[in-house]
Amino acid sequence: MSFVRIANLTKRFGTHTAVGNVSFDVPQGSTLALLGPSGCGKTTILRCLAGLETPDDGAIEIGGNVVFDTCAGIDLMPEKRELGIVFQSYAVWPHMTVEDNVAFPLKVRGMSKTDRLARASKMLETVGLKGFETRSATLVSGGQQQRIALARALVHEPRLVLFDEALSNLDAVLREQMRLELRMLQERLGFTAIYVTHDQAEAFGLADTVVLMNQGKIETAGPAREVFHRPASAFVARFFGMNVLESRMIGPVAGTEYVDVALNDRVTVRGVAGDGLDVTPGKPVLACIRKESVRASRAASPGSVPGTIEAMSFLGVAEEYIVDLGGVSLRATQPAAGFRRGDAVHAVMAADDWIVLP
Repeated sequence: MSFVRIANLTKRFGTHTAVGNVSFDVPQGSTLALLGPSGCGKTTILRCLAGLETPDDGAIEIGGNVVFDTCAGIDLMPEKRELGIVFQSYAVWPHMTVEDNVAFPLKVRGMSKTDRLARASKMLETVGLKGFETRSATLVSGGQQQRIALARALVHEPRLVLFDEALSNLDAVLREQMRLELRMLQERLGFTAIYVTHDQAEAFGLADTVVLMNQGKIETAGPAREVFHRPASAFVARFFGMNVLESRMIGPVAGTEYVDVALNDRVTVRGVAGDGLDVTPGKPVLACIRKESVRASRAASPGSVPGTIEAMSFLGVAEEYIVDLGGVSLRATQPAAGFRRGDAVHAVMAADDWIVLP
């Protein structure tokens, strides 16, 4: 059952179309991630949902209620949309205590002081800040301020919570910890969430559905695993950091979903045909493979391709290599193997890991 429905949403700033005719649904109790590079329109969509921007066209429905519709002349104020927002900057009020920050949305709604402080205290316990009630909101760490902002967004029990790059100001360890905590908190409280981020790990770690934006339009959308494993276009493949190589179609493998392509005159590979692929021999195509799916080995094996290490970088638990395969350069990331520049290797790549796109 769809809890949020966006239909034909368009938002312009002067002559620039920030969001162009975008539509998607969010099932009740699930998380959708709006993912993409800076300027792609994802934050603008979130602000239109919240009522902080007025779209030029389209309709927005939340929980069965129309909150915006250009044709019907409906545009509910933000406070009438029954949602919570967690901003990138946390936006805690420095002159208030932690408890007063969290209780403020209830004060605005006219709840008595006793009731709102009791609910704020309970929400602080939920986000792991029990005992911080009387502390100044500015005398806590960045991670704790993020929890204050989260508690404040949830204290009035909204059915929809919007997150705008909410973890980007935290260090890497805290971001990973908060991703897991957010996931568990949502499962416990059952709210629907829309999460804006440019970070792939956050999008896939938090979301059931991922919508990848590009220049104000949806480039691809679907279940997180499907979007990740089957890129729909060259933009998607490059955004996810895949090797994307200009190649030439050799032809389909009869009775299968596979095709053979030539990376150059000396190297051919077999991969999965992407949607809309023209399999006419000689057609230019793009052969895509994740760097984690390319494994450099000292020993040859069936189907491996001989090559040379061009460069290496130590990443701690792993190493990244650039491997030259007869004039084709591929990035490979794998557990540390100790290769050095100039070492002869064999690249092992499975046909199921290659995606061939138009």
